[in-house]
Amino acid sequence: QVQLVESGGGTVQAGGSMILSCVVSGNIASSLTMGWHRQAPGKQRELVASITRNGIIYYVDSVKGRFTISRDNAANTVYLQMNSLKPEDTGVYYCGARPVGIAQYNYWGQGTQVTVSS
Repeated sequence: QVQLVESGGGTVQAGGSMILSCVVSGNIASSLTMGWHRQAPGKQRELVASITRNGIIYYVDSVKGRFTISRDNAANTVYLQMNSLKPEDTGVYYCGARPVGIAQYNYWGQGTQVTVSS
């Protein structure tokens, strides 16, 4: 069984920074592709950034140059460093995981609220 537990989040002023962490447990943790998703009020959940077990990274255009995803396989932890935050970054951020070769994220954390005030 894979479990994901997020930490971080809160309220920050526009232009500020915040880091989110996601600890993954389970015997396949190190082999998973990890992704940070966010869901803004009234909008669908979107993939913000992802990282494979080998370090291949994806960012959605709106966060390129501002967000950095990283992972520590030894600690089974994934991070999302968020800089130059904007009010439109506000939402619930979810850590998700998917096994190699599977297109859908099928493991999820509980979500953490990020609010960026203007």
